[in-house]
Amino acid sequence: MAALALAPVTRQVSGRTAAARDPSGPEYPQPLAAAVAELPVLDAFGRRVPFGELFRERRAIVVFVRHFLCYTCKEYVEDLAKIPKSLLQEANVTLTVIGQSSYHHIEPFCKLTGYCHEIYVDPERKIYERLGMKRGEEIISSGDPVQQGGTLILGPGHYIHFIHRDRNRLDHKPINSVLQLVGVQHVDFTSRPPVIHV
Repeated sequence: MAALALAPVTRQVSGRTAAARDPSGPEYPQPLAAAVAELPVLDAFGRRVPFGELFRERRAIVVFVRHFLCYTCKEYVEDLAKIPKSLLQEANVTLTVIGQSSYHHIEPFCKLTGYCHEIYVDPERKIYERLGMKRGEEIISSGDPVQQGGTLILGPGHYIHFIHRDRNRLDHKPINSVLQLVGVQHVDFTSRPPVIHV
């Protein structure tokens, strides 16, 4: 009996049914509640800035990290630091990291990670809570459970174009997939310094 010719596999196969289109995806902007946009974040000097000001004028990628002592968050922010500012400027996009720490920890965290884009903190975790980022099992020094992080694309204006809520500490959204959503070219995060052979 002759073997049947099989067509090549051209799509991902899984045991689950296809997921419905995510209504918070980039094609379906949703309004951000004014009460959330008015909540303050703090800059490295402790100045209060309304959250909505971060993306009022242009589109922004906003990454909420679990906390500044989280090793996987540190590595993720180290990769975010590798995104050239020129690529973001060409696409008229800002990149912002928000942490759950005191503003005093911003400068040391930036030195540790090499991160040079915008960064703020939400020490009371009100924005995290209002955006549906659940509390995890880990406890921070204040004795409070840590909120999970997430990645959003917001603005211009008070609109959410994309939201990914981390389910655990390893569930960060791949950076290049987020960059693609805002029209920024992919970045090679695997590049290593050249090796000099003698």
